[in-house]
Amino acid sequence: MNKAITDGITFLPTAFDAGLAQWSSGDGTPGSDSYAMDPNAAFVPADQDFGGCLELLKSQTIQKLRYMGQTPILPGCYLRITARIKAMSGTLPSVRIAGWAGNAQNAHVGGLTEIGTSVALTDYGAIVEVSAIVGTGDRTGVDMAWGIEPVYGHFGLDLAGPNGGILRIDDLVIEDVTGAFLREMLSFVDVRDFGARGDGVTDDLPAFAAADTAAAGRVVRVPPGTYYLGDSMTFDNRVVFDGQITMPVDKILSLTRDFHLPAYIDAFGDEELAFKKAFQSLLNNSDHESLDLGGRRITVTEPIDMQAALANKTSYATRRHIRNGQFDSKSGAAWDSHIVTSQATYNPSNSDTLINVANIEAIEVGSLVTGHGVGREVYVKQKNNATGKLTLSLPLHDAEGTQTYTFTRFRYMLDFSGFEHLDKFSMSDIEFQCGGDCSAILLPPSGLIFHLRDCFITRPKDRGITSHGTGCQGMLVDRCQFLSDESGTSSQNRVSIALNSNANDIKLRNNRIVHMRHFAVIAGSGSIITGNHFFQGDDATNGIRTPGIILSRTNCRATINGNYIDNCFIEWGNEHDHAPEFNSEFSFSGLSVTDNIFLSSDVAPWFTFLVVTPHGPGHYINGMAVTGNIFRNIHGSINRVEKVDTSHSDLAYDKIKNVTFSDNMFNSVETSVSNPLMLRHEQNTAADVWTVPCAPKLPFGGWAQNVEGIVMNGKIATTSNAAHHGVPYVKAKQGAQNDQILLNWEKPVTGEVTIKVRIDEFQ
Repeated sequence: MNKAITDGITFLPTAFDAGLAQWSSGDGTPGSDSYAMDPNAAFVPADQDFGGCLELLKSQTIQKLRYMGQTPILPGCYLRITARIKAMSGTLPSVRIAGWAGNAQNAHVGGLTEIGTSVALTDYGAIVEVSAIVGTGDRTGVDMAWGIEPVYGHFGLDLAGPNGGILRIDDLVIEDVTGAFLREMLSFVDVRDFGARGDGVTDDLPAFAAADTAAAGRVVRVPPGTYYLGDSMTFDNRVVFDGQITMPVDKILSLTRDFHLPAYIDAFGDEELAFKKAFQSLLNNSDHESLDLGGRRITVTEPIDMQAALANKTSYATRRHIRNGQFDSKSGAAWDSHIVTSQATYNPSNSDTLINVANIEAIEVGSLVTGHGVGREVYVKQKNNATGKLTLSLPLHDAEGTQTYTFTRFRYMLDFSGFEHLDKFSMSDIEFQCGGDCSAILLPPSGLIFHLRDCFITRPKDRGITSHGTGCQGMLVDRCQFLSDESGTSSQNRVSIALNSNANDIKLRNNRIVHMRHFAVIAGSGSIITGNHFFQGDDATNGIRTPGIILSRTNCRATINGNYIDNCFIEWGNEHDHAPEFNSEFSFSGLSVTDNIFLSSDVAPWFTFLVVTPHGPGHYINGMAVTGNIFRNIHGSINRVEKVDTSHSDLAYDKIKNVTFSDNMFNSVETSVSNPLMLRHEQNTAADVWTVPCAPKLPFGGWAQNVEGIVMNGKIATTSNAAHHGVPYVKAKQGAQNDQILLNWEKPVTGEVTIKVRIDEFQ
């Protein structure tokens, strides 16, 4: 590259034969003395070596010769100043190239090297050539690296040493030698050419900004070195990093044309730091909506505080996405759970708060709370050290008074708990390799539509996805795999849970969950759970099984459809209800369990696939559909598929309404159940009152509350074998367990009837 050719820029100074008025004995600045009237200087028109030249009597300690014209200094351009000189008589001085740096305001730029290497004259008549290179970049071979503040220079030479010598000086030559430094200048712009030093101390931000501006579509190259950037930097052109950069935590590097993790790894040299800085840019730049991890594996040595990485925001509500990579934990103490035991008081009238919490400073937000009367997956949402109060993610069902609680803070690869609110954030095609060291994702305390799809959460120590607030509102988890670190552990001894939710409207679709304690603990309503395969079996004979799905809201409004539910069960309770007794609410309602495959193996006969667990009295089923499912057990049989867990309380069976339990298939299940239940009763002994037992085929041990219809199967005969055409009246809820129906006839008769019985009241 040569600016004289490409841009028509003139670098050559005026020749001496044009007069000496353009040659200064000072710095070359306007108003400085020229050699035009100097008695110690003269133009020699016919020197045998130089032709026309300047003859000069050295009369000052540092005799200066400067061209008064402004030679431009351009970013990325390198100039070589060359002088040829010979001593004629008198003393022999030394000579060097020298200059004066001026900025856009025509002021001197101090602190720069403005002289070249000195060469001593040793013989009369011998031609000595001196040269020096000046440019913006601090490159090898550059004598005067001026950076980008100077925009011009006054160049010439200095004569140093004793006075009295007479010297002749040929016309000075200034030429563009940029090509010697930039072999690929047409494709790349080098930050060193704009003053970057790469020493890790000097703020190279101005040089980076100038290089990016000059690139104009070309690639910016950052050569080897460590470059400190004191503020945020946005590259509008592509950039290639051979060196690394450092910058303050809160400053942002935006690579608008290379926005992917490999570029950030090249820039920062550390995978973990690179991910943080890329995430920071993702949420601070509107030029990109997603971060491609480039298939790279990020070795994670400690929990990544996502809000601290962002640094400048605590809330964000614009769609952003991270995809295509792997996080891999590195074992170490940073993953150890933080456990605190502390006394606190709970009052159900303030259902989401613990007060008078001892040692509250030691308790971390996001900690799991355990203790008497605490349901599963209750977390610390907020804390106030000054008032001694903890805000909980969910109420407690039986904890009134003061007791000692345990607070366990798991460690997560990606920890979003530092945010106040985060909306529309998604991740896809990522593997979280937890290695049994840590958990995967802690959601923010508040937010909408967190979406995880096509991801693997592999071997989490405690949790896959945790919500400690309402950051799970509208959460979607699609086509993900949750692979346990506890496959060799008995089902009842496992501790890992794939996910939990506290807010409403979650969708869990087409996921695969292997050998965890639970698939999902769902405390909200409006859930759609479809197409998942979750299996929790072990090798034990008569093995104990744990629930795969836990619904902890009575009015759950949930659809569980088309799943493969393997060696686990659905539990429906109200363990997160601060007033667990029934009190004019909808009670257990709004659940549809349809077209699922239920499978169990090597379980005890009392195992069931559907369990209702009321934690207080008075509750009843007020809307439930269990239809089109396949229930199967292998290696033995089970008694039935459904039950009520009465550990805390039983149902109010006389209030049950709107239950459909039909069109299911039962394999290796001793008692199949249905509602409405079709029964065939044969009466061989004449009686005017027939007792029809309905147990044990009524779902959930319900009462025989109503009869939808009676059909006589053949002749109803009197004692004289005459046909009886009368119709009996019905008395429901008979017997000690209210599970019998009485058919009252006009007279004693025998025969057979088909009767349709329901456990629920008519609406």
